Amino acid sequence: MSSEIGEQDASMRLDRDAVLKGVRNLPSLPAVVIELLQSMDNDDADTRQLATKLAHDQALAAKVLRVANSSFYGLQGKVDSIGDAIVVLGLHGLRTLAIAAAVTDVFASKDKQGGYDLLTFWRHSVAVGLCAREVARQRRMNEGNAFAAGLMHDIGRLALASCFPGHLTAVAQERIATGDCWLFAERRVLGLDHAEIGRLLTEHWRFPSLLSLAIGTHHAPDIQHEPLATLINVADALGHRLDRSEEDGVLVPEPPLNEAAWAAVGLTEESAQSLVAVVEAQFESACAALIS
Repeated sequence: MSSEIGEQDASMRLDRDAVLKGVRNLPSLPAVVIELLQSMDNDDADTRQLATKLAHDQALAAKVLRVANSSFYGLQGKVDSIGDAIVVLGLHGLRTLAIAAAVTDVFASKDKQGGYDLLTFWRHSVAVGLCAREVARQRRMNEGNAFAAGLMHDIGRLALASCFPGHLTAVAQERIATGDCWLFAERRVLGLDHAEIGRLLTEHWRFPSLLSLAIGTHHAPDIQHEPLATLINVADALGHRLDRSEEDGVLVPEPPLNEAAWAAVGLTEESAQSLVAVVEAQFESACAALIS
């Protein structure tokens, strides 16, 4: 590592207070999305009331309907209203779709920020969300929680790009200089990583603690006590297989495989290949629907 980068490390440290000050400047999620998030484990939520509130947010409702009518969902017939969507998709499906639509809108730009390609970011996020949902389906876990956590597992990196672009540029320079993955470059330059930033952001947005914890610990889950974070760790690795990131024609390194997490989820190499094949069939249509 060059002395220039070493000096950069010292001047680019971030702590919890600095991160919180930065993320408070980001747009808030719509109140109805917060309500949807907080009802994720509540099967008795007032479906009609939530649908009515969602319909009142015209921009969000329009995106939800566009996604619902996309080839990704493959529904028979056109969905013309939020009421129709909740009948066809169910509360879990509509809730997941609305959350995805709202979060992608907060970080809508596809341009590069601080050396970070946001279109590549969202493609990987969609890949991880789909892989997480499929792993959850096979393990009979909550598919909505898995998809939401997978889609937003790296949301801290977008907060970094939006709130601290100079810091992200320093991380990008460190990554290029060392040939290392983003995660380890973040830790050296910033003193923390995107997972920790993501946890602070989602706590600020009042996400359910289960989701914030999974986002914050997905690179080092407590396998005995954090099944969702463990699942996201595995889905992240599967997502890299599905949509390998490239920068200037060079594959981006990824963190080492967590073999204990894979064992806990019960995936073999053969079953992992089968799962990726299932998700691959949905991937491009999901990206076209969710990344606008």
